[in-house]
Amino acid sequence: MENYRAPVLTASLLAPPAVCALLIPFREHFDNANAALVLVVVIVAVAVFGIRLAGVLAAVSSAVWFDFFLTVPYDSFTINSSNDVEQAILLLVIGIAVTQIAIWGRRQQAKASRRRGYLDGVITTSQAVATGASADDLIEQVRAELTAVLGIDGVKFVAGSKQTAGPRLNPDGSVTRGSHVLKVERDGLPTNAEIELPVQHAGVPRGRFLLTAATRIARPDLEQRLVAVALADQVGAALTTQEPARPHV
Repeated sequence: MENYRAPVLTASLLAPPAVCALLIPFREHFDNANAALVLVVVIVAVAVFGIRLAGVLAAVSSAVWFDFFLTVPYDSFTINSSNDVEQAILLLVIGIAVTQIAIWGRRQQAKASRRRGYLDGVITTSQAVATGASADDLIEQVRAELTAVLGIDGVKFVAGSKQTAGPRLNPDGSVTRGSHVLKVERDGLPTNAEIELPVQHAGVPRGRFLLTAATRIARPDLEQRLVAVALADQVGAALTTQEPARPHV
């Protein structure tokens, strides 16, 4: 987004007056309601980039220059007609509303894309298990997937059934420290301790992944945490038939 933020912000300020200026030769014969619709198109074109500030600026700029160029008295920030006042206000309101809808749409699209990525990761891991991939290769693959899905610094795998007293990512996606349930969406994953993600199959412990989120606040939602659990379970299933040949740290 940073690559195109500055140009989009510039366009949000300059495009509306440019369009209004192009309509000047037709303003005596062009209904202002139609002119307002043209400006709505300009606002939508800016809003689709998903930058709230740009959409709001485009809406404000459109309303201001609509007033200046296209309402009587021309070339003045005064409006004599109550209809023109209503149109200017509606242009502003509709522009801001369109911006919010566009941002919501982009967020939904990004969320759907992330879900596809999570599903692809789980499917790829399942296929590796089904085709008899080595435990070491599978663990390395899942370590990378966990790091990406949870947005954390790193992951290491420890074989065996030993458990720690630190924070834990549970099968239901909750994160606990002792008997206390942590509010991950609000506070993020713990940064002062490794988070244990048990690796088990049919209730039998096979090891654990230790998740590190020390350098930044990671706030994976419940869906992301459940994907992490599913990935760990795939490793647990693989470890029923073979053991890793090397440490994974």
